[in-house]
Amino acid sequence: MNIPFLGHRHRKAGLPDPEGIAELLAECDMLRSQASRAGVRLDDSPASLEALDQLVPGWRDDEETLTWLGNDAGLYLGTVIVRTVPGAAWEIRSDGQPVVRLASGREFDVVDAGHAWAASGVPELSQLYAEVSET
Repeated sequence: MNIPFLGHRHRKAGLPDPEGIAELLAECDMLRSQASRAGVRLDDSPASLEALDQLVPGWRDDEETLTWLGNDAGLYLGTVIVRTVPGAAWEIRSDGQPVVRLASGREFDVVDAGHAWAASGVPELSQLYAEVSET
């Protein structure tokens, strides 16, 4: 993270701090709140994705919640991938969209996947993780 009064220590000008970005993207406050209310603990593991897939989708009736939750679901999926799939890393595209880049070079738009999951439940987050982790 760039904290102005500390200067730009250990960082090249113009390049974002990957660890700081990863921590910000991992917050997913709305998703974590929804999951907690349902008794689901999000521990950044593949098993937590399976638990999310089992949630009753009460948010689908509220367009604003649906949008935010879809975004958070995608960021959470990306967080699990980055933390558990060797070589996976966050990357911010030129349009500002966070994506996960796999060691193979394949780019995965997790936010788009999260929106699809929040809107229809398909594909399941755990299924997406399984597909990504195989490559």
